[in-house]
Amino acid sequence: MKKTMIILFLCLIPRILPGVPRLGGIGLLYVQSARTLEKGYLEFSGGTRYFGKIASFGEGRKAYTLWNVQLYSAFNYGVNEHIELAVAPILYQDTNRGKGGRYSKEAINVPDDLFLTAKFGSYGTLGSPYVYGIQLFLRFPTANQHNIIYEPYSAGRVGLGLNALLSYYSNTSFPDDGWSAHANLGYVNHNDVGADLTEEKTDPSPNAMSSEIVFAAGVLFPADAFDFSIELTAGAFLTRPPETAYSREYVSYITPAVYYKPYRWLTIQAGLDIRLFSGIDLTEYATGGKTHLPPPPTEDFPNYPGWRGVLGLKINILPKSLYASDEAEIRRRSAERRRLMEQMMQEQEDTDAAEQELNRIQSERRKVEEELERLRKLLDSEKQKNQ
Repeated sequence: MKKTMIILFLCLIPRILPGVPRLGGIGLLYVQSARTLEKGYLEFSGGTRYFGKIASFGEGRKAYTLWNVQLYSAFNYGVNEHIELAVAPILYQDTNRGKGGRYSKEAINVPDDLFLTAKFGSYGTLGSPYVYGIQLFLRFPTANQHNIIYEPYSAGRVGLGLNALLSYYSNTSFPDDGWSAHANLGYVNHNDVGADLTEEKTDPSPNAMSSEIVFAAGVLFPADAFDFSIELTAGAFLTRPPETAYSREYVSYITPAVYYKPYRWLTIQAGLDIRLFSGIDLTEYATGGKTHLPPPPTEDFPNYPGWRGVLGLKINILPKSLYASDEAEIRRRSAERRRLMEQMMQEQEDTDAAEQELNRIQSERRKVEEELERLRKLLDSEKQKNQ
């Protein structure tokens, strides 16, 4: 019943944006878990999000393939029980600009922007299925070109984001063995006041910082060597960028994904973004005479792709114990379970001691109340004798 309610809740979320960056670490393709990597763990993740379409064909027009491809990566490190740091560069991004061919300087960003993140998580009471955390991230404009068509808004300025994280794990002893649900609620500030979104200085530029609220949620179902997930990303601009921005309208995607885990240190990911909704194009192109922003390269292409494939992998580089045999893993998990049991027994002993102290205080209070009552009666008796 709980699983059904969660899936229905996710499917009813409106106005979904695909602008949630992939920042590595524990979680789904887009949605972050509130758990952090354990101390000393180093993880690499990387992959590609891609779309291709035969476009601009018809009477008197030459057909060609329009591509929108991105290569992403991330290195995540567990500093301690509650802190995780990450470096997440976008290695490659199609821009669909220029006339020098698919791999000309104007047509691609190599590299694209760089994300730095700090996650503070794995908070919650022992034995509780809920885990809490927050995540900070900075976006550094290391790319040559920004305000890219078919991609979430970027202005070529240092951006700031804050994410509140909540996770629910059905298996509290071994979270990875049971189904889990995750939700992220974030704020993104693009810091874009005065940024030039086109090459023409007279075109409109942001007069206030563009900002947005971003929500992401997903459910993960493990099944031996395979895991399965479904997730959505949602949000709305608090302050919308000007009409010279390509990505001003809403768009929605649902993303089913599968994860293959041939080894404890390796996970292979495959997902498919399926567009559910695309808003009216709010951008003013040069063809309308109001701006100098280049129009889409083909008129029969929508604001956002109807689908996007996602392929990726995660590799645990450290600790080396992850490369040990199954027997060693069994011993490790047995030791972890023993530690959890000892911690729970200690908390139970502390609880029992607290209850004993409370009983003692209550007993002392009753004795004081009885003594006060006895003194009151003595005083009343003395008053009667003196009358």
